[in-house]
Amino acid sequence: MYTLLIVLTILACVLLVFIVLIQNPKGGGLASGFAGSNNLMGVQRTGDILEKGTWGLVIAIMVFSLLLNVTNPGTGLGSSPGSELQKQITPTATPSAPLQQPSATPTAPEGQKPASVDTTK
Repeated sequence: MYTLLIVLTILACVLLVFIVLIQNPKGGGLASGFAGSNNLMGVQRTGDILEKGTWGLVIAIMVFSLLLNVTNPGTGLGSSPGSELQKQITPTATPSAPLQQPSATPTAPEGQKPASVDTTK
């Protein structure tokens, strides 16, 4: 679906370029051959057809762009745009317990005699 919308958007852009290049800003161009009659056997002037085609393609490009934004596979309903950045900012490890103050008298493991402490220095 996403790829189809991209292809349709590119196709509409290319067609819009061709339609704009066909038109002459001063009313000449392809429309000049039919300038004398507005309706020739029930057919509209070429300038009107090109103008309506231009507007139709512009609207189609806008709709395709909105649909591309909605159906973007990179975003889901549960993820927000800043969620990846927030995961990188927040630390993954929990903070360690604060260091304990050393006691004045050393303690020896069980079964051992405590070492003597020289307090005269």
